[in-house]
Amino acid sequence: MNVLFADLISEARLHGLRQLGHLVLVEPALEADDLPRRIHGVDVLVVRSTRVTAVTLEAADRLCLVVRAGAGTDNIDLAVASNLGIYVCNVPARNAVAVAELTMGLLLAVDRRIADNVVDSRAGRWNKGIYSRSEGILGRTLALIGLGEIGLAMAERAKAFGLTITALRRDGRSRDTEGRIRNIGIRLVNGYEELLGGADIVSLHLPGSAETYRMVDATFLGQMNDGAILLNTSRGDLVDESALLSALDAKGLRAGLDVWVDEPAGLSGSFSSALARHPRVVGTHHIGASTNQAQESVAEGTIEVIEAFLAGRVVNCVNLAPEGLGTSCVTIRHLDRVGVLAQVFAVLRANGLNVQNMQNQIFAGANAAVATINLDGQAWPHLIDDLRSIEHVLSVGAVL
Repeated sequence: MNVLFADLISEARLHGLRQLGHLVLVEPALEADDLPRRIHGVDVLVVRSTRVTAVTLEAADRLCLVVRAGAGTDNIDLAVASNLGIYVCNVPARNAVAVAELTMGLLLAVDRRIADNVVDSRAGRWNKGIYSRSEGILGRTLALIGLGEIGLAMAERAKAFGLTITALRRDGRSRDTEGRIRNIGIRLVNGYEELLGGADIVSLHLPGSAETYRMVDATFLGQMNDGAILLNTSRGDLVDESALLSALDAKGLRAGLDVWVDEPAGLSGSFSSALARHPRVVGTHHIGASTNQAQESVAEGTIEVIEAFLAGRVVNCVNLAPEGLGTSCVTIRHLDRVGVLAQVFAVLRANGLNVQNMQNQIFAGANAAVATINLDGQAWPHLIDDLRSIEHVLSVGAVL
């Protein structure tokens, strides 16, 4: 296979892929507009922040996997990839600690005005009288919005600094997440009014999506306490920047921001932002995940995703339909013989039933197998009889 990395990666990480005979190309200078002309002949594409547009996906002739070397996939057109049958996989949780570390750094920098201290000391100005006035963070309340890996990593570090931590109560969290919430001692509340109104610091740890776009608007900011601190190391478009600019002055809010709505796409360039220039803002250059530790971990995870795919397994895929898709399910125990599943599909086709999802597992000894098939339609009794009549089928069960 041909694997294209549109980003830097350690050459040592690529040795295994090349040893297996795969063509691996590393072209970190590629930008979104370059990809449509470069994607021809590529089977696997790896990106970090480079946008993978519909134009790129539709121009591909062999592309079957896009790997986002990180957690968020909002720079990839998932809808088009899904329509074209292209897997999109990510590498979650590998940079969580790095982002949490920067978030804590921004909190301390805002509270102690570290950036202003540095500017004045480098200019030969001594202003201890001004910079001695700090609230301190011990015992203050931190509201976390988002309790994924990064949010939980932030909570663990904030707890060590003596902060009281709150978050929204919601259903559907995993048992592991619920356990970590209890172990850390995060207090769960029922809505944004209670969450924001009780917080001295609000930290955002959500992915970019239609649901989170500009969620931090005038109403959200209006519910925050005067003088509170807003931290954002997730996505710039979570924040309505004009609303935040107004709140910085009207409510005396302060902010520590690593991400911006109109930040440059490349590693360098000009950047003009009224929000970044505001004296109550401490800003960094979207570097949350950019530590050597995090990048090595993400690179390792990226190679693991590719190697699994080459071995026939898809891991961390974000654009597959749910496994339970379909209106009925049949389970077919059969001997592992050539043509059995082909006959099963022929029966399903004759009955006008489309397969939505399927798994065929082989038992030890490679003599028998069981196929679990989700169908778009009902598995009526006559269908079950037809499937049972196939040679080498041992039994058929159905869930309607």
